[in-house]
Amino acid sequence: MVVLLISDNQQKITAAKIAILLCTYNGERYLAKQLDSFSVQTYPNWQILASDDGSIDNTLAILKSYQAKWSVKKFSIYSGPAKGFAANFFFLTHKANRLINTDYYTYSDQDDIWQADKLQRAIDWLSTVPKNIPALYSSRTCLIDTNDHCIGFSPLFTKPPGFANALVEAIGGGNTMVFNRAACELVCQASQQIDIISHDLWVYTVISGCGGQIFYDADPSVCYRQHDSNLVGRNNSWPALFVRIRMLFEGRFRNWNDAKIHALQPIEAKLTPENKAILREFTAARNKKFWPRLVGLKRSGIYRQTGLGNLGLTVAAIFNKV
Repeated sequence: MVVLLISDNQQKITAAKIAILLCTYNGERYLAKQLDSFSVQTYPNWQILASDDGSIDNTLAILKSYQAKWSVKKFSIYSGPAKGFAANFFFLTHKANRLINTDYYTYSDQDDIWQADKLQRAIDWLSTVPKNIPALYSSRTCLIDTNDHCIGFSPLFTKPPGFANALVEAIGGGNTMVFNRAACELVCQASQQIDIISHDLWVYTVISGCGGQIFYDADPSVCYRQHDSNLVGRNNSWPALFVRIRMLFEGRFRNWNDAKIHALQPIEAKLTPENKAILREFTAARNKKFWPRLVGLKRSGIYRQTGLGNLGLTVAAIFNKV
């Protein structure tokens, strides 16, 4: 006879609930594989909130078929705001925060495949953080093609996460993010009437800026699909580099930073004193002439995770495109 002993801590972790926030739009081709990867998670206590942003293919029918299989209680479906993927994720985050009582939240794209232990690994770390402290888990990804074959990995980041990094770079994709209730409430407070192009970068910025804890897992937790319909794809290939150089000189990064700084103003009081100083130095330096701009940006402490990334940041600073 085998007796299985389960500690009180393990029981508490297993009892914790997690909400999967799934956003869809014309995702019929790969959606079923993503949903199937939820069903084989080693962590079982999850429920899905899906927001479809006006699909005209069979996406909604696929969602409803899985809802019928898993029950309405475990799988809720909503109509999104039809303002793009970032707005859809924020819409769903606010809805989950208002409507359900859960401990953790995770974002999901419609075309990836999760590793079976994705949720368990995230909750193992999140459960070590006091509930009143905002906490965010994210990870590296395995890149897969349209036939589910691994074609590489996202960059391996080794520098510590932080606000000075978040101002200029996202280290973990939204499709890997898992966060606690304190983080969700903070993000909801900071996401009222904002126009941010990237929900994952905004979540990283807000949680790191307000003194939350961030964990970057070097082991991939998601198979991140690369295909022609990607709104955001891999960023470590030469074509991706050339696209980013073009976007840089078109002024898009500077425009995104303008929007981010504007969106941070209402929550500046919630930033830690150190991060307030970083933001003010960064904001002021961006509008100075050549040498004061370079000195000010250096003094602000902003950084990217790789040498090539920091070289690009320097070029952007020289041409006033930060």
